[in-house]
Formats: sequence, C-alpha cells, structure tokens
Amino acid sequence: MITAIREVRRARGLTLEDVARRCDPPTTAQTIGRLETGTRTVSVGWLNRIAAALEVDAADLVQLPDRPDVPVVAHLDGQGAQAPRRQATLAAPRPSPEMVALRVTGGVGDYRTGDEVWCERLAPADFAQALNRDILVPRPAGRFLFGRLLGREDGRLHLLPLGAGARQQVVADPPWIAQATRLIRAL
Repeated sequence: MITAIREVRRARGLTLEDVARRCDPPTTAQTIGRLETGTRTVSVGWLNRIAAALEVDAADLVQLPDRPDVPVVAHLDGQGAQAPRRQATLAAPRPSPEMVALRVTGGVGDYRTGDEVWCERLAPADFAQALNRDILVPRPAGRFLFGRLLGREDGRLHLLPLGAGARQQVVADPPWIAQATRLIRAL
C-alpha cells in the first residue's frame, strides 16, 4: 500500500516527533518514519492512529489508483512563486457524509458569483468550534441564514450576515449548523 503520510505531515508543518506525540497512545518518531517510508507495514490500526494525529481522514493518507492526485508544481508566498524542494501532490477534495454546500449566485462579502462553499454539518454540542467562522443556519420554511458566528449565549446564536451594513441576527436553538470548511472558486 502506498501512503501519503509524509506529504500530509509536511503539508501540516509537523515533524516526525510531533506526529509521534500526537498518536494515541504516543509512539516514536522512528516508528512514524518507518511507516512513512514503507519499511514497516501500515496496518489499518496504524493508519487510523496517524490520521487522528494529523487530523485527517484515514482515506486521505492512502494513495488510491482511482483517486486523482494533483502534482504541486509551485509554492506561493510573499516572495512570489517558487518550485517546491520536494515532490508533492494534493488529493482532490472528497465530500464527507456530513457535508452540505451552497453556491454563490451573487457576490457578497468575500464570496464571488460562482463560488461553491463546502460546509461541515455540526450538532449543537459542537457549535463552539465554529466561533468566528462563516456558518450556514437552517431557518423555518426552507430558508437559511449565512454569516459569521460571533457568539453563543443561552442556546442563541449571534450571527453577522455578510455584506456592508448588515445587522447582527440572533437565531434560537437551531437543530444543526454547517461550518464553511472549503471554498471552491473558478478563476
């Protein structure tokens, strides 16, 4: 099995030691290195432990023949575009079962017409992790509210809708929210 453990670890800016410490239970950097290079067989158990340590799905660590990976040919920063020092690839985005999406049909805030915003649905117990993030909130009669989650107080969510001059909205006890996690934009 060919894995992308090293590529994902490097993309996250982590060392072998960082990943080893994040594993549950912790392991050694040497073990992670052996699993990355294939000198030690990667079992499903190891794959799941490392995926949890890297905060990705285990499937993101396996290079499958039917899933196209895109080669990284340059890195862009304040100094411009440079060739990468090491060969790397990016996995094409895959939806999870909790994903929902919205399509931007008219530019508003930082979003442009034609953008696709992928959102991860969250249960009420997980709402706090979406603070200061853009979220989609279901409303009665098939309507929705999309904006920045400013706070949560007594079961009420405080949102700032996008766009100039928008006023804060308060939504009481929605059954779920969806946190924006990925922006797909055609150039």
